[in-house]
Amino acid sequence: MALLTRVRTSRFRVSAIGERGAELIEFAFVLPVLLFVAFGIIDFGFLFKEYEVVTNAAREGARLKSLGDSTGYSTADVQSRVQSYIINGGLDGSLVNTAVNTANIPVNSGGTVNASGSTVQVTYPHRFWVLAGIARS
Repeated sequence: MALLTRVRTSRFRVSAIGERGAELIEFAFVLPVLLFVAFGIIDFGFLFKEYEVVTNAAREGARLKSLGDSTGYSTADVQSRVQSYIINGGLDGSLVNTAVNTANIPVNSGGTVNASGSTVQVTYPHRFWVLAGIARS
């Protein structure tokens, strides 16, 4: 009976020693995935911030253009307002591209009437900081 107890104790000790570094190995496998997810969240947070700033800059430029040329605001004023909004939003103002297009739009409301309309299109390039290096390789 004493021999049986000694064998059980010996087996238990061997298996505990053999699994001693298993947590470290599992952590080594999971850590890159966790870091990829964490940095992906940070990169997409910066992307969303830039998206909001550029969208609001385009909205501000369209608001200024909707006041019309009769108030003294020209296309250059719209582009300047968009660029200052981008800079105040913490982005690089030299990368912004603003296109203002004016066109006559036919409106049919009982008769054909031409109305003028304008579009303000703002483009801003985004480069992922961390995910660009990971996705490229």
